[in-house]
Amino acid sequence: MSTSTQRRRFLKTAAAASIALPAMQANAITEENARQGTVEWQLQHTRFDNEATMAAYPLNRQVRSSVIEGYASKTSVAAGETIDFKVSMKPAAGFVVDIYRMGYYGGAGGRHYLRMGPFRAEPQDVPMMTVERLRECRWPTVASLTIPKGWPSGVYLAKLTRDEWFGPQSYIVFVVKEHRQSDLLCMAADITWQAYNKWPARDSLYDDGTAAVWYTGPNVRVSFDRPYAKYCQVIDSPQSVGSGSFLLWELPLAFWLEQQGYDVTYCSNLDLELDPGILKTSKALLSVGHDEYWSREMFNNVLQAREDGLNLAFLSGNALSGEIIFYESSVNNAPARAFARRRNFPDEETLMGSTSYGSGYGDWIVTKPEHWIYSGTGVKQGDKIPGLIGWEYHGAPLANLPGLEVVAKGPIYPPQPPRPGAVREHSAVVFQRPRGNWVFNAGTIWWPEGLSQPPGHIPGRTYAGGFGVNPHVQRITKNVLDRMIKDAPRRG
Repeated sequence: MSTSTQRRRFLKTAAAASIALPAMQANAITEENARQGTVEWQLQHTRFDNEATMAAYPLNRQVRSSVIEGYASKTSVAAGETIDFKVSMKPAAGFVVDIYRMGYYGGAGGRHYLRMGPFRAEPQDVPMMTVERLRECRWPTVASLTIPKGWPSGVYLAKLTRDEWFGPQSYIVFVVKEHRQSDLLCMAADITWQAYNKWPARDSLYDDGTAAVWYTGPNVRVSFDRPYAKYCQVIDSPQSVGSGSFLLWELPLAFWLEQQGYDVTYCSNLDLELDPGILKTSKALLSVGHDEYWSREMFNNVLQAREDGLNLAFLSGNALSGEIIFYESSVNNAPARAFARRRNFPDEETLMGSTSYGSGYGDWIVTKPEHWIYSGTGVKQGDKIPGLIGWEYHGAPLANLPGLEVVAKGPIYPPQPPRPGAVREHSAVVFQRPRGNWVFNAGTIWWPEGLSQPPGHIPGRTYAGGFGVNPHVQRITKNVLDRMIKDAPRRG
């Protein structure tokens, strides 16, 4: 078949797939998104360091915004619990905090919940690093928030704004969780956010203090007791400062889920370790975007939940690539506030059906067009969704899981030596467990890119990348989630 013929057929099937999806039943999320939204959750003014003290780190200058920066005492919090905001400002000044919940809200992407302040913050010290390059800030609490009853679960951004003309801004990101029953539980991959966080200059899990760009050896820890620098892994993203990787990977999914009216709640990666009971509240757990780092306890808790009937959707790539070990914070003895990489995950495919790899790029190539995930798309054998695979991906399945089906498979560029016994190619898989629940593994970080492009979204494109919103990706995701909700067994 000629390239032009294949492209015409793709465009025809894409048009068919773009038919409006049926509306969901009213629920807490549809009620929330009927409220007034605003695009003013976005940062309007940013300012980054470019000081002489940064000269030792020429590849990572201007990642920190010491003019206004902060972090939260917890990654997730429930109604009635209190979260503390630790803020430093150089020079000292007043500031306000605006709290926004992220969602659809008629396309605005966020809703303003509360203004706090004015407060005043002083410059705070950058802590000395330990022998494992760990930096744990001991900054004072400048503002605290007790989550009101009725605030719905979601990812929230606390936008900090200096009290001056065109005052610089930055974020503090946190999750509000609920233990109510919902259809979907969307997980923020904040362990991976923190692993790549370079604050204050070159202090991620991948840095050893030398000129090496990416270090993957031992003897490095990172802490949640510090601000998020701006995201700078695969793209320079000034408007991300303080928000981890949320604006790249989780926001397009949250925006689309709430646009479609799914009954969704949210949690932090750390909740799988510290609050595993949250896995009993939903029919499906969603792993999103770049979800690289899990602890063994997280793995065991999700594996047990899967065998009890929880559906799993890995709308992600490079998931469960690195096994971490948690440590208590030396600041306040809080659990799981610091972590180090322990090893590559030896058995991730037993949970998610395929194997995690590093960088690679390619097209999503249909292998089973008759499969129910493709219902309503009109795709044919060998049809492609161009550029969807990357920048890290999942490869050929190694586990012998009953009923596992490869629903998409294709070559990866550039070719590299595979793991022993594996073929270097992208694979997407689906399989069902004995209780009737499903596991879907899309096997690409860029999956959420095909769902929506909300205001403030920062596309994580490298020298290769996807082409944005795609109706096939939307329809496949809907087919998967609807089947998981419909077939979810009674649990507990």
